[in-house]
Amino acid sequence: MRGYQLRFWRYGAGADQDAESALSRETWPASHWKSWQEERLAETLHRAATKVPYYREQWSKRRQKGDSASWEILDNWPILEKATLRDIPEAFVSDDFDRRQLHEETTSGTTGQPVRLWFNRDASRSWYALSEARFRRWNGVTRHDRWALLGAQLVTPVEQKRPPFWVWNRGLSQLYMSAYHLSAETARQYVEALAEHDVRYLWGHSSALEFLAREILQQRLQAPRLHVVLSSSEPLTLRQRNTIRNAFLCRVRETYGMTEIAAGASECEHGSLHLWPEVSWTELTDTQRLSSGAVSGDLVSTGFLNAAMPLIRYRIGDRAAIRTDHACTCGRSLPVVEDIEGRTSDMLFAADGRRVSPSSMEIVFDTDLAVHEAQIVQDSLQDIRVRYVPAPGFTDAMGSTVVQRVRERLGDVNVVLEPVERIPRTKNAKLRAVVCNVTLPLATASGVAKGIETLLQNQAP
Repeated sequence: MRGYQLRFWRYGAGADQDAESALSRETWPASHWKSWQEERLAETLHRAATKVPYYREQWSKRRQKGDSASWEILDNWPILEKATLRDIPEAFVSDDFDRRQLHEETTSGTTGQPVRLWFNRDASRSWYALSEARFRRWNGVTRHDRWALLGAQLVTPVEQKRPPFWVWNRGLSQLYMSAYHLSAETARQYVEALAEHDVRYLWGHSSALEFLAREILQQRLQAPRLHVVLSSSEPLTLRQRNTIRNAFLCRVRETYGMTEIAAGASECEHGSLHLWPEVSWTELTDTQRLSSGAVSGDLVSTGFLNAAMPLIRYRIGDRAAIRTDHACTCGRSLPVVEDIEGRTSDMLFAADGRRVSPSSMEIVFDTDLAVHEAQIVQDSLQDIRVRYVPAPGFTDAMGSTVVQRVRERLGDVNVVLEPVERIPRTKNAKLRAVVCNVTLPLATASGVAKGIETLLQNQAP
């Protein structure tokens, strides 16, 4: 029944047509995207300033203090931090919506601090139309196909030792599989369930997909032939991609999104991760120019889809690198994201105080090392712990290589190696590749607040 309820909320009678419309927009010239986004930005800012209690009160206080700044200009709005939204979420719901008639969700709370959110039906259907077009149809599948999701919901008690660890969700043609119960002992049963339910594609957390794929290869299990595997919730590393591809003998594509529907991106057939302009006006703050020519910074979003709870200049909590000088050979005019570097809360600090992204540490555990999975924990500027699950053949020399690579990236730091049987997951079954327990003031770089307009103007028509 829950599956049918979700289908009703996510997909209306025109769902397939909406997906086709999204596909037709992908070759719009930059000038068309610019005017389209500016129109929606103006509507969103006006709605927020006049209909949303939190923003209306903020602008009223500014006027009382003699501030005559216009709310029609995005730069006049302060950045919204996640802590503020978490503390008073009801204050962000627009006056012309009744919360009892909205769809309520909470973020995954990777950092232990989930946020409550409310969505109107149009917002959900717009998001899932884009997802249908660019997550599924780009990869030759649709929501009508039978598929499996390896996710963080508990479908059986944690202490249950025997299958099934999954449930068939008929409303969404989905086999929902619990990532909590996945282990070396249960991997064979998961593979058999995928085959028994004749699923065409698999979706899941990157780390959970890699774990299952690794067990398939090590135990020489006969995995069903899938059309595509889609990763979500965590950045997809090259090692994970290769392991998953080798196990399922199909393409592996990365997806990007979040519960707030503040941004969305999908990987095309040429390996580029494309940002979705329909979802939000996107800025980068605390920026730095990378050697590749990309601009790296904290993602800040003004969402277009959710009229019931518009979030203005919302700091998503992820850091990304975006190319402004690159047109993808796929022919789409959607901006190219070079890298989703990970959560800003998981940024490391070098010994001299420089910020170091989790993605730049990926090479530490390159495929030449016999390591199943690993996690870097920073307790101070000088102290690093490396938790790792050794694979057969791991040697002291490999441990020395890990220490050397960490120091090459973070400077002269103390590195302690901690072999473990399994890296702890969060309560939502995610593996945090980096855990930073250091807090430093973040200096703001000179190139602050580059809007999506700039990104689109630099894309070839």
